[in-house]
Amino acid sequence: MTKRIVVALGGNAILTDDPSAAAQQQAIQQTAQQLINFLAAGDVQLVLTHGNGPQVGNLVLQQLQGSSVKNPAMPLDTVGAMTQGEIGLWLADALNYEISIRGLSQRVATVLTRTVVDEADPAFRQPTKPIGPFYTVDELPAIKQQYPDWQFVADAGRGFRRVVPSPKPVSIMEAAEIQALVQDGVTLIAGGGGGVPVIEKEGHVTGIEAVIDKDFTAAKLAELVDADELLILTAVRYVAKDFNQPSQTMIKRISVTEMQQLVDAGQFPAGSMKPKVEAAISFVRNTGRPAVITSLDNVRAYLADGDGTVIVPD
Repeated sequence: MTKRIVVALGGNAILTDDPSAAAQQQAIQQTAQQLINFLAAGDVQLVLTHGNGPQVGNLVLQQLQGSSVKNPAMPLDTVGAMTQGEIGLWLADALNYEISIRGLSQRVATVLTRTVVDEADPAFRQPTKPIGPFYTVDELPAIKQQYPDWQFVADAGRGFRRVVPSPKPVSIMEAAEIQALVQDGVTLIAGGGGGVPVIEKEGHVTGIEAVIDKDFTAAKLAELVDADELLILTAVRYVAKDFNQPSQTMIKRISVTEMQQLVDAGQFPAGSMKPKVEAAISFVRNTGRPAVITSLDNVRAYLADGDGTVIVPD
């Protein structure tokens, strides 16, 4: 029986210190070399989604720096669509190449995805989603002076990043098309960057300036396609309790209620591990199926014996 897994790829699967197209394509090719192990097993179907935080922030800067009356910068939702398209293209090309050299027969498709959000979502009043490059303490004053309306937060000890609203996904507009492709056995890339955030009002669909966290969209996508498991790939092998403290412990298997207690105790930082954990909790509670958080370079161990942080129903 084929096992259907929704995989959410973190930014480290796409972007290195070199933001050029060639470097990102190389990083994605290395990611595809890990992902192909799922398809080579022969009994796994993948539905992939990915982040776009670094890319969307960098592209916003390019847009603003080149903006003019005749060639104005595009709004954030449109820039999100652009990055969803570029990463979806690169990822599909990389997977097609790996499929070809392995002699496999899977088909790959990328669906530009619009994600419906609630205009009244409190996230619009409290931005939390980091996008774009990191800034040092010394660089921050100049960038604040250049863009006084932007908000910044310290990001996991790596510097400061701009934050934008990150509303929760309500539904996916391309749901029927995604379901049809998945039922047809396609290896699907959808909901990239969380999807393009839109609101529906009186029959009209309008983009809105925000970036949806891809992990929450991945959980929604996993429910939509009746996935057997949600797998969130990030930079670390395990979720940690008391991260970076002398009492730090790695979480390998935990019930959904126990994990929620850790969230409520403030164990995980917003904009970093917290949305991953909350998205995993949502999937487990809504489906009664497990969710796993681990690193991309741990995929072989995950496939061999389920290694990683596994969140299970009570």
